[in-house]
Amino acid sequence: MPPPDPWERLRAATRARIGLGRVGDALPLKALLEFQLAHARARDAVHAPLDTGAIADAIRPAPSVIVTSAAPDRPSYLRRPDLGRMLDPASRAALAGHETAAGYDLVFVIADGLSPIAVRHHAVKLLRACVTRLAGWSLAPAVIATQARVALGDEIGECLGARMCAVLIGERPGLSVADSLGVYLTHAPCIGRRDSERNCISNIHANGLSYEVAAELLAWLMTEARHRKLTGVGLKDDRGAILSERGHDRLE
Repeated sequence: MPPPDPWERLRAATRARIGLGRVGDALPLKALLEFQLAHARARDAVHAPLDTGAIADAIRPAPSVIVTSAAPDRPSYLRRPDLGRMLDPASRAALAGHETAAGYDLVFVIADGLSPIAVRHHAVKLLRACVTRLAGWSLAPAVIATQARVALGDEIGECLGARMCAVLIGERPGLSVADSLGVYLTHAPCIGRRDSERNCISNIHANGLSYEVAAELLAWLMTEARHRKLTGVGLKDDRGAILSERGHDRLE
């Protein structure tokens, strides 16, 4: 009977590759194949196309608009991050048809980012969990964006006259998780916003943050952002302290 593996308990507590062992000077074959599979999944996640029609169908009857950035294809998007931050002219014109005199409280942008697979798996479920917590908010048509970087939401929000923008975007895939979704919240979105003016919620996936927990945090950030008229470094997740000040002894 082989001796107990001292690494087994630690491996059960993390997705990191630890205590893999060796065969001579190399990794064991099983560990090597698992690593190569994870690498292939990460590469596939970056290059997979986003089925925008399927996303639009999944969120009906809510309205949506499909747009693309100024990056004409995936290779250009990967080489030129600046193009992913700008709308192409046709998309900007399409958004112009959805402006209203009063504007909107919020626009959700579903963006492929660096992992369209993450968007396919998680974006619609997270969107539904968020919308149920936003009773009374004026929501713009959801915008589904391809070849998109986070800052594309600034131009989208500006075009629609939205007072806030939440970008649900596929995060850079790694060797532990290839389908992690992130959310970036920006108050008063407009071209030129800095990353320090956003709040980020990351690691939304099957082994990370759940939809309910992420939606609860996002709804709280949105409410506080509307009250304080800011997002970014000036808006911290201090829910416990705020509720205590308001006379509550626990989070609801």
